[in-house]
Amino acid sequence: MSRTLHPQHTALSLAEAGVPVLPLRRGKVPFGNCPACTDNACGGRPNMKTPGPCSCPGVCHAWAAATTDPAVIVSPPWAAAWRQAVCVGYHPGGAGLTVVDLDNAKAIAWARGCLPVTRTVPTTRGEHWIYRGAMASRNAVHPGVDIKSSMSYARYLGPGTGHLADLPDAVRALAVKKPPTVRPAPPTGAVPSGAASGECPHRSPAYLERGMAMAVQRIADARSAVHATVYRTFLAVLSTHGRCACLTETHVARLFAAAQTKGETLRHCTDAWTNARTTLGL
Repeated sequence: MSRTLHPQHTALSLAEAGVPVLPLRRGKVPFGNCPACTDNACGGRPNMKTPGPCSCPGVCHAWAAATTDPAVIVSPPWAAAWRQAVCVGYHPGGAGLTVVDLDNAKAIAWARGCLPVTRTVPTTRGEHWIYRGAMASRNAVHPGVDIKSSMSYARYLGPGTGHLADLPDAVRALAVKKPPTVRPAPPTGAVPSGAASGECPHRSPAYLERGMAMAVQRIADARSAVHATVYRTFLAVLSTHGRCACLTETHVARLFAAAQTKGETLRHCTDAWTNARTTLGL
């Protein structure tokens, strides 16, 4: 498929082939949520891990907005987004695919020595290796290597070359988080009472909910220095709730969604979260 096609035309062709698509704006990031959907107040898209459907016709919720419905792709809300779009994104997991994103020549050399040959697509600095099969997405599985599949999006850069191989165990193994061999001891008195037993030491769930609402609002209110605001907010949440059992993956996803609405990429969110945990010795 030619890269010279208008993004909307490319999206329609991909959707016809069963690949869920979405427009990407400048910076190769999804369009942010509309005011009604900010912070998933609408309940989220049906294919997101949040309760309830979302009837918003706009281009909301990043990867979860990806669709194969041509009527949606050409609808007035989406048509306006396509006019501003710089390229087409797609949800690999929704198409039953996994993209191994190799960011530089060293990463490509590593993949050639460690992973089975499959379809490849050249990128600005490296290559996308595409496999048949979906899995969990994870960034920084190796220097310069990210995995994009379920609950993630990738930029469409053409059909690529080579045979599409089945997703191998070698790629699945990359997403398995390995426990650290040595965990740094927290400073004396830093672990709240009850944290070791997995019990939440806070007075009520409302305490966490207020903190989460304030954190999300702090990110939403950022008008400049968004990177720094996201990091400081993550740091504040982790310093209060990072050592007890009350902070769940749902809360983390809520913070990431707020940051991505402000234009942060999944990689930026993951890096900021990891750096905050490292700073606090978690």
